[in-house]
Parts: sequence; structure tokens; C-alpha cells
Amino acid sequence: MSEPQKLPLIYVRGFAGDTSGINQVVTDPFYGFNEGSTHIRIGPDNEPDFYQFESPLLRLHLDEGYEILMDGSQAVYLDSHATVPPNSIWIHRFYDVSASTWSARPQEFRIETAAEDLLTLIDTVREKSGAPRVHLVAHSMGGLVCRCLIQKVLPDLGRDPAACVGKLFTYGTPHGGITFDFGLGMLERLRDAIGVNGAQIFGPERMYEYLTPKFLTGPDGPPPGWDPREMPSDRPFAFPRERVFCLVGTNPADYDVAHGLSAAVVGSRSDGLVQIDNAYVPGAHRAYVHRSHSGRYGLVNSEEGYQNLRRFLFGDRKVEAALVGHRLPDREDTAWQAEVGLSVRGMQIVMHERTTAQWCPIQLRDAVRNVTAEGADGDAADTGACVPLVDTFLGSDLPRPGDTGSMRYALHLRILSLRERNGLLSFGSHLEQTADFDDTLVVDVFTGRASSAPALSAVWNSDIPGSIRDHLPDGSARTDENPEPGVWVGHVELPGTAAPILGADARIRLTVTPWH
Repeated sequence: MSEPQKLPLIYVRGFAGDTSGINQVVTDPFYGFNEGSTHIRIGPDNEPDFYQFESPLLRLHLDEGYEILMDGSQAVYLDSHATVPPNSIWIHRFYDVSASTWSARPQEFRIETAAEDLLTLIDTVREKSGAPRVHLVAHSMGGLVCRCLIQKVLPDLGRDPAACVGKLFTYGTPHGGITFDFGLGMLERLRDAIGVNGAQIFGPERMYEYLTPKFLTGPDGPPPGWDPREMPSDRPFAFPRERVFCLVGTNPADYDVAHGLSAAVVGSRSDGLVQIDNAYVPGAHRAYVHRSHSGRYGLVNSEEGYQNLRRFLFGDRKVEAALVGHRLPDREDTAWQAEVGLSVRGMQIVMHERTTAQWCPIQLRDAVRNVTAEGADGDAADTGACVPLVDTFLGSDLPRPGDTGSMRYALHLRILSLRERNGLLSFGSHLEQTADFDDTLVVDVFTGRASSAPALSAVWNSDIPGSIRDHLPDGSARTDENPEPGVWVGHVELPGTAAPILGADARIRLTVTPWH
């Protein structure tokens, strides 16, 4: 099987604010995609430590062989070369025309214009590289520029976005807009009415305009219940949501270090600027990392962000984990939560982390209701519910320190309960940061051709004698329960200690499929 062709990659940056902010942005040749970092939060005291991350731009050059092409400017290079290599990175410099440093009459920034110019760049790069599509990588507002292209500009032209865009990866994009944690909506209405520095683009009225094609736009603005996060799959030229990955930041405090009182206004369940619930597209892939919106602890200039990006773009296997068949104790006074962590062998960071301390645990009863409403597998009364825990992407050709012939990752699962009395939390029998169930599932996906049926081994840490690093799969792969070729499905029973909480039938369902 030949290696799939590398597709060109286009980076789209976030909101710059007023003219002075725009002027500062345009002095950077790569609009921030070249920014690395040396700070990382580590340890229980949350003190910073030194960790050198070179930047996503340099890492894509070193790890994946991408080229950075310029001849005074990328535009000049494209104009002066008949062909360009497909493994190339391009920066969508949409803010240049709005900078006063180039002209005394800068153009007003409009998100639709930025999206139209992005299409011009995509078509040029595709034509000169011979690549069928490009990947889009975006930070913050840049993801909305990409969605404007995908959901409005291309459909209005009668073009299928899936024909020219391969995958879309967003860092901290306000897919649901930017909302505030207090003020009962007054601050949002004031922002949208005044439009300070163009910030009304993060309000529902303006988002409806640039995320809805003309042939579907109503005369009275967004209809009741309209959700800007949605990328509808039931309309003409719909872009597949499985090609979208949203990286969600959960650390508001470090954004405040550089941006004052932002987190106090937006709220603690955020990355300091974008609330957690607004940072993803429902139905798309997503990961939660304890990083802020930007700054020295930001999403883009982080190892966590890069590793999720790299595996989503270039991995060859997708592994999904879900909690199925469970039954929570019938206690109306108890709220049940799941915490999930995902670590990949050889990585010095956690790839995905949903915890109560970071304001983003999985609310199990809510998850059950949501899954049941969507009619997902396993939601019948006789079988219990299905709660997706995490999906990740692995690469058989990525370096694996301590390689044992498999791609290994660990799924850390904790189940916690909170008692309530008269609508208030009750702490009479509470043990802080102590879970009712706590164990780690160690999963080995064995290498092979991406099109072949995978083999998989999984064991709970509580059943591994000694250290995990010394654990070797015994060679007996788990049984594939799915007859469909190329798709592996299996169930892993939970340890017996979980039965009083989740029921005797609770298990982890693992699904492995080819990914490219």
C-alpha cells in the first residue's frame, strides 16, 4: 500500500482587534504559527517548568517534511512558480489589507472577504500543487473564517467544500460565539450593538449572516433555537463533521496573566476567552487540554495542540472508546461524573483531559439523556446507555519509544459522585478528590497496514503486576466482534470493583478503524 499524498496546509490566524493590533500581526511573517514556547504547567503545585516546544510550523517541517516557500512573499512565490510541492505550508494573510502600515487607506476587515480570499488561495495552491484538497488549521476566529468558507461561500457558488478541503483543525475557536458569565446577556447585546473593534462577529446575529448560505438565510435573522456551533449535515454541500477536530482549552487563569480580567468576564469554564461549551462543533472530534487561549501557555504553541493536530492529519488509525451497558445507582440525590485522561506512549504530555478540577468532567446522567435522544447504539432500556469517552488517532509510522510492536495508549477513567440535599451539595460523607472508581486501561493496537484488520490488546492497570512500562502484551489479541472488514470492535469488562457503581454489564467498547 503506497503512502497517501501529503496535502498542502493553510494556517488561518485569529482575531487581532483594532488597527494597532492588526499592525502588530502583519509584522510576523507567519501570523503566529511560528511561535513556540518554553513554559509548561507541571506538578500538583501548578508551578511552571521548562519545556522547549519549537512551534507547530517548525515541527511540521521537521516531523512531516513540509516546506515553507517564499520569494519575498508567498504571493510572489505562487505567482512566479508554475508548480509547488503538495507538502507545503501557506499562511492566509487576510489582515494585510487592513493594516495602516501598508496604506493610508486600510480596508475594513470583513469575515466574508477573508473567507473569499481564502478560497482564492486554496484554488491557487491546489492548481499549482496538483493536490485534490488542502488541510485548514485555524486558531480562534480563524476557525470561523474557515467555516464561513465551508458553510456559506462555497455553497453559494454551488461548490462542494469536501472537494477542496481535506480536514479542518481548530484551536480554541468560538464556534458558539463568545458569551459572558454574568450580565444576563446585556454585555453581549452591548458588544453587538456598538461593535467595538469588530467584536460583533462573535454574536449570534452576525454569525448567522456569515455561517448561513444565501439560499437558506431567513429575512428575520437566526430562527429560535439556532445554534452557531452546528455544521448541519442535512443541507446541500454539507461538509462531513468527521473531518473536523476541535481542540478545547480549559485553563482560564493563564490567559488572564496577559489579558487582565478576561476570564472573570467569560467565566471559569473557559480558556480565558472562549467558554468550553462554545469551543467545539457538535458531532466533530474534539480533545480537551489544560491550556489557555493564547500566551505563553497557549493552545497553538503547545505540545498538546501539536500532537493532536499531527495525529488527526496524518494518523492511520482512529480508536474510539465508549462506556456502554452501565447502570447508575437509582439515587435522585446523587450526581455522577466521569473523568477521562488519555496518554500516548512516548509523549511527555496528556493528549486529552476532562476533569472536575478543570471544569469539564463528563456528566453521566446528562450524557445518557443526550445519547438516548440521539438514538445512539446501546441506549435501549435493556442494555443501558452509551457514553462516548474519547476518540484518538494513532500513527503506525510515528516514532514509538520503547516500541513493542504496537501503538500504545492509556485511558484513565475515574467515576465520582456528588450528593445533594435540598438542592445543595452535601459534604457530610465527602472525601475530596477521591473517586468511587479509579483505574487505567492500557491499550495496545498492533501495527500493520492501515487497510488490514487491526489486532488489539487491552488490560486494566490494576491487573498489571509491576510498572506499566514493563508490561508486554501476551500476544493473545482480543476477539473482533464486528464482521465488517477493516473495522475492529471489542468490549473490555470493567474490574469487579466497578460493578456496585456501574453494574455488572458495564464495559468499555473500543472501535478501531482506518483513518486517512
